Amino acid sequence: MKKINWQYTFGEILIVIIGITIAFSMNKCAQDTKDQQQKNQYLTNIKNDVTSDKLQLVKNNEEINEKLNLTSEIIPLLATDSPEKMQIIGKIFKVANVTNFTPNNITYQTLINSGDLKLIDDFELKKAIELHYANYDIMFKDYERQETIHKEYLGPYFINNADYDAMRKGQFAFSNEKLLKNIMQSMNGSFMFKQRATEKAIKSCDSLLRVLEKF
Repeated sequence: MKKINWQYTFGEILIVIIGITIAFSMNKCAQDTKDQQQKNQYLTNIKNDVTSDKLQLVKNNEEINEKLNLTSEIIPLLATDSPEKMQIIGKIFKVANVTNFTPNNITYQTLINSGDLKLIDDFELKKAIELHYANYDIMFKDYERQETIHKEYLGPYFINNADYDAMRKGQFAFSNEKLLKNIMQSMNGSFMFKQRATEKAIKSCDSLLRVLEKF
C-alpha cells in the first residue's frame, strides 16, 4: 500500500483554503464596492428629489399665501351692496384653482420595495429619510382637507349658483352670497392649515438635506 505524504497533502489543502479565502475576500470586496456605489446613487437621487420637492413646496406656499390674501379681500364684500363687489369675481375663480403637490418619491419607494434600505447603514441618515417621507403623509391630510371643501362645496356652488350669462354681461352673477361667504371662510381656514403644513414640509426638506450633506 502506497504511503501517504501527509506534508504534501496538508500543503495542497492549505493552498485550496487560501485560494477560497482570497476568492471569497475579493468577491466580498467587489460586492461591498457595488453596494457602496448603489448607496451613493440612491443618496444622490434622494438629494435631487428633495431639492426638487422643496422648490415645488416654496412655490405652493406662495400660491397659498396669495389665496389667503384673496379670501380676506372677498369675504368682507360678499352679502353686501358694496360697489366694489364686481372686482372680486375674478378673485373668486382664482381662489378656486387647486394647489397640488406631487412628491418625487420614486427613489424612496424603490428603496423600500427592493429592500435596498438596508444599504443605508447609518442610523441617523435612515431615520431622517423615513421621517421626512412620513411628514409628507401628514401634510397630505391638510391638502386633502382643502380639496374636500373645493370638491364638495365650491364646485357644486359654481354649478348651481353661478349665472355665467349674467357674468358675461358684466353683472355680479353669484346667487346665495351668504353660502358663498361661508364657503370662502371655510376655504380661508383650510388655506391656513395647508400653509402651515407646507411650511413644515419645507423645513423637513431642509433638515434632510442637511443630513445628506454629511454623506
